[in-house]
Amino acid sequence: MKSRLLVLSLFVASAAGVVVYSSWSGQPFTLSLLQKTVSQPQPEAPKYKEAMEFAMTDLDHGWVRYEDHSMETSNGGESWVSTEVQPSNVQSTIQADEAFSFLQEPKTLSTLNYKSQEYSIKQIQFMTDHVGWALVNDKGEAGSKLLMTTDGGATWQSEVVGPVKEALKAEKLLIQRRQEESQFYSSPERAKLALQSDWLLIPNTVIQGDVVLIRHNKPDKIEWQGKTYTLQPFGAGYFTYLPIGTTTKPGDYPIGDKTLKVVAQNFPKQYLQVSEQLDSMRQDTKRIDADQAKIDAARSQSQPEFLFHSSFLKPVEGILTTPYGHTRYVNGKLSGSHLALDLAAKQGTPIKATNDGIVALADSLYLTGNSIYIDHGMGLFSQYAHMSELRVKTGDQVKRGDIIGLVGTTGFSTGPHLHFTFWTHNVPVNPNLFFDTTPFAWLEKDKK
Repeated sequence: MKSRLLVLSLFVASAAGVVVYSSWSGQPFTLSLLQKTVSQPQPEAPKYKEAMEFAMTDLDHGWVRYEDHSMETSNGGESWVSTEVQPSNVQSTIQADEAFSFLQEPKTLSTLNYKSQEYSIKQIQFMTDHVGWALVNDKGEAGSKLLMTTDGGATWQSEVVGPVKEALKAEKLLIQRRQEESQFYSSPERAKLALQSDWLLIPNTVIQGDVVLIRHNKPDKIEWQGKTYTLQPFGAGYFTYLPIGTTTKPGDYPIGDKTLKVVAQNFPKQYLQVSEQLDSMRQDTKRIDADQAKIDAARSQSQPEFLFHSSFLKPVEGILTTPYGHTRYVNGKLSGSHLALDLAAKQGTPIKATNDGIVALADSLYLTGNSIYIDHGMGLFSQYAHMSELRVKTGDQVKRGDIIGLVGTTGFSTGPHLHFTFWTHNVPVNPNLFFDTTPFAWLEKDKK
């Protein structure tokens, strides 16, 4: 018997499998193969979308642009909302307005540290000395975030929570105080000078009988001529008036990191002849002391803010009969220094409030007759004496130019006139310093 041999002679591939032709039967048969469709591997979508650019317009509002969308914030980055508006036509670097013009120097950083890793900076913007935002060059999580600092760039965070949120709130309050204070200076340049200073003497050169406005950037006290002056908070700084008595020795005095220069002033002498009856008024020390107690009590409490917002005006247009600082002799005897202005005018001439304030005292006093003291805040008072009539009462609020009384000759007086002066911390100072200006504008004296 012949044996049958199976010879595979030809393989032909087909779509269904492989066709095999056999030499034994000559008939093809098919071996089916398992087909697999192998697709090309697709790249995974990036986990983080890279932030392309940003801009903050103030401490609350800003935007971040990504390749396919933008995000906006209205609360300093505490929350973000998607927007279809593409801010590509907005400049990335915003020019800060006056509220943010008090930077010491624009900060220029090339790198920052975020979550213990250093990144190069793609874009950075500081709005104040402390608060700024940045984008970094990174394809991961850091590059998708708008990072924020509230300590001048020392540390950076991506979430406005906890201490970051509180620091941002404090910075907004500081800006508000800076805006409040800056309105008192004569120009934005003067405001910037003041707000950038550690200590500021306004002005730094004075004569005997003047007064200095002191500003410091933190709470402090000043020891001066045997007295202690506490700096009070106002705006973004701390202030006090420093009276320079007429007997202060000329010379240079250190105040903080500044030097105050006091220049000598030669005060003229004045001689008055009065009746014996008028002269005897000055001998009634009991009544004088009782009035002084009233005055001291009125001037012991001052509003802890500057109550004025514009220049001081002369309360009455009259003839100057006695300038500030004259050494006065009455009936040949030394009476003391006349630390006020005497402005002679007709009986009944209206007297105006020199500036905004609160009437600390309106009363009939023994030596000064019908008298008024107005508190202008921070220890500054104006005094009006010898009036024929009072038009305000203690506690009234007055505005610059309000009629508060009429010229008269009550008390120790030789004729109708207004006795007018300023007191700072119970020390009389030269009224001429204030007319048509304010203490904040005394900075101009140092620039001449």
